Amino acid sequence: MTYGLREPGRIPDAEHMRGSWRIREVVPDFRLEDVWALPAHGGAGDFERLLELAASLDPSRADSPASRLLWQLRDRLGKWFDLGRISGPAAESGGKDELTIPGTEETSLRQRLPDDLRATDTELDLGRLPFQPLYRTADEAAAELANRTVHGVVHFAWAPRGENLYQGEMAVYVKPRGRFGEGYMALIKPFRHLIVYPALMRQFGRAWEAARPLTDRPG
Repeated sequence: MTYGLREPGRIPDAEHMRGSWRIREVVPDFRLEDVWALPAHGGAGDFERLLELAASLDPSRADSPASRLLWQLRDRLGKWFDLGRISGPAAESGGKDELTIPGTEETSLRQRLPDDLRATDTELDLGRLPFQPLYRTADEAAAELANRTVHGVVHFAWAPRGENLYQGEMAVYVKPRGRFGEGYMALIKPFRHLIVYPALMRQFGRAWEAARPLTDRPG
């Protein structure tokens, strides 16, 4: 079943859940926090291009001064209160190897991956985004982040929208660390929805358009 192209922005959780995405096998105890339709669409073979563009983005250099300020402020708070960073290489994201997934003894979602998804993370590079790759398939990819507030997952999908037409989606799954993590997620939610993600969508849209072959552009 297909639903036509979506305007870039938030979409209902139910639409994401209708897809047969493998991520749900891995994070059944995580909360689906956000789902966004990306300003990127094309044919079945264009998912690779979407992931390459995602890896090229640097949220700390978004076109929105407010978004850049919030990103930098979160890094400063992470340094002051040992929350872990949200920018820079994933290896700098705050002692991830020392943290377990809330409510478990697992340190990484890699320990949950089905056999056919193991070792596929070598095909996924998210550049400056502060996530460690988990797995990659022909139409979806996932990566994880852990810090003192949350264990989170970013999920990219190439969702069918019609005959040989696909659109990018980005979903975020989270498992907060107790009341402090829940409070932190509630505090930043309006800033994510009103400032950070819209700036990221604009940045992504410009990059996608610039990368399109000239023959595919209007006019």
